[in-house]
Amino acid sequence: MPATLPHRLLPDATTAWVLASGKVGHEVHCIGIARELGLEPIIKTPQPRLLFQGLAPWGPVDPRESARRAGSLLAPPFPDIVFAAGRTTVPYLRHLKRASGGHIFTIFLQDPRTGPKTADAIWVPEHDRLRGSNVIVTLTSPHPLRPQVLEAARAHPDPRLAGLPHPRLAMVIGGNSAHHRFDEADVAALRAIALQFIAAGFGVMVTPSRRTPASVTQALTQTLQGQNAFVWSGEGANPYTQMLAHADHVVVTGDSVNMVSEALVAGVPVQVYDPSGGHPKITEFVDKLVAAGHVRRWAGSIERWDNEAVDPTHEIASELARRYTAFRALPLR
Repeated sequence: MPATLPHRLLPDATTAWVLASGKVGHEVHCIGIARELGLEPIIKTPQPRLLFQGLAPWGPVDPRESARRAGSLLAPPFPDIVFAAGRTTVPYLRHLKRASGGHIFTIFLQDPRTGPKTADAIWVPEHDRLRGSNVIVTLTSPHPLRPQVLEAARAHPDPRLAGLPHPRLAMVIGGNSAHHRFDEADVAALRAIALQFIAAGFGVMVTPSRRTPASVTQALTQTLQGQNAFVWSGEGANPYTQMLAHADHVVVTGDSVNMVSEALVAGVPVQVYDPSGGHPKITEFVDKLVAAGHVRRWAGSIERWDNEAVDPTHEIASELARRYTAFRALPLR
């Protein structure tokens, strides 16, 4: 069941849509903030044809998905708020703003590449350069892993993890992307990390992502067979939330801002393993977390320190609630 707060930051009747790009990372931002506001949004996934995909974010929506076309995905009645993230959703967000006569409060998460006037409010991580009076900036990313979600996971442990000894390590593994790759050296390093924690008496919990090469998952499964460990095979529910909720230590691969941000909700030591390749923005992001004392890069050994949870979701949601209230108090433009 969706986890929502027992209170709402917005009036009870407030309605919302999320324009999804098809990328989970984008959707996670939107849903995390919407639920923190006390909303359960309707997910709308535009599917523009190739021409209109190529024209985004500057071009128009695919005409067959126009809000003015009866029966289309975006046909009224319109919601009060629309969230969007991802390049292909930008034209649709602008289109809905116009089609509603300015009634919809529009929120874009991450840099839309079309400037601060793209939406009524925009959130960006600190390593993005976009700034403006309507731009909210935080160091880490929002997500749905709220404290009450972790508390519920702790109250109802996953049977697949319940028998593992304490302390426990959660290994959160990303995968190949446009900027990162997991080669043989990375596989060997991840295996060595897992075995080092096993030797230190940890129960080891491993969750791959959708991008994780099968060779990485297979190597870790083989390495940890017969040990105090669990490697999610991709079958059954992903115990990702359970792993973070029950972790005493986290090792996360540094190929995803979202994964590193989510690892910090556990409030335990977080070490970042950098796979091959790299991207300046992600490097800058991790550098700032290291400087702030929130994470440490994996340097070959287990490091322990007191680490507080870091989570900007409530801060972002509260600011959006304030801006939405101010927007509704204005005469309709």
